[in-house]
Formats: sequence, C-alpha cells, structure tokens
Amino acid sequence: MVIDAAGLRQRLARPGPAASVYGDDGAGREGAAATVAAVLVPIVHWDKELTVLFTRRTTQLRSHSGQVSFPGGRAEPDDADAAATALRETEEEVGLPRARVEVLGSLPPYMTRTGFRVTPVVGLVQPPLELVPDAREVDEVFEVPLAFLLEPANHRRETREFQGRSATYYTMDYEGRVIWGATAGMVVNLYRRLCAP
Repeated sequence: MVIDAAGLRQRLARPGPAASVYGDDGAGREGAAATVAAVLVPIVHWDKELTVLFTRRTTQLRSHSGQVSFPGGRAEPDDADAAATALRETEEEVGLPRARVEVLGSLPPYMTRTGFRVTPVVGLVQPPLELVPDAREVDEVFEVPLAFLLEPANHRRETREFQGRSATYYTMDYEGRVIWGATAGMVVNLYRRLCAP
C-alpha cells in the first residue's frame, strides 16, 4: 500500500485500535511491563517516497544488543509525555533535532516481555537528514520504504524458545536486515492503524 504524507496525517488523526497486537496471544505482558518508555517511529518524507528510519543497536549494550530498533528509551521524570521521551531519546541516540519532527500521533502501548511499556510515537521527518549517531548505542542507521512495511506479505510469524517457553513473534527481512520482536510488532500495529478500512 502506498500512502503519502497527507494520507499519513489523515489516517493518524482518526481514532485507532485501543490495544496492540502481538505475534502471540499477549498473555502475561501487562503485569510484566513496569518500566515506562517511548520510541519514535520516524517516517522520512522524501520527494518520491516515505521511508521509516531504524537503528541497529551496538553489541556492547546490556539489553537488546545488536537488534534493530526504533530510537527511544526510558521515560525521565522531566519528560512531559511519551512524545517528549521519544524526541529526547531520538536526539540523544541519532542526533535528530526534535524541531525537525512533526508528531502525528501515537500507537497503543506495546508491552514487552522484558518489562517495558513502550509507547510508539509516530513522527514525520523532513530531509535532509544530518544524523550523528551515538557510537556507544547505535551501530547503524538505515531506512526501509514505508510501502514495504505496509505489505502484509512481508509480516512473518516465527516461534522460538524464550525464558523456558515458546514465544511467537513477528519478523520482517529487508536487504539482509532482520526486524523482529517488539520492533516488528510495532510495525504491524502501524500497519493496522494506517491500513484499517
């Protein structure tokens, strides 16, 4: 599905689903998600297409090392709301000034099995991108066409053992990069929000 910037604004302005969907049934997530966090889903408004910006975390980080993610992190006491957390963390991680981001809305909170209640904040970013990734946190910054992410055929479900139980999750492969777990789940929730009739 192809959506332009105007369509993006229009679809995010209408009410969306109240709860996230997960690769599994979501059982046990609510009680485990105690740490409040937010990520930015940065949609870059290029002339010919919209893309979504992702980071790949460094391998020396304690949690989620080496994984593809959206920029973001834990809420701080001075953050006014989830958007403030997402914008602050994005500026710290990749050097994207918050003034360059038009916040369009947010998706339902996503409860991770690692204890986070993450609010994905969707923002439209105007190029040019002059990013300065924090080398302690970010190994790579890359973009994926929004149209690719909104194609249901690209949303696969896989299962593996996690903490002694079978865990099912979404995964997407793009040019050798694997988007999986919570980040892929948030992409599926973005798809639900943008492509609902």
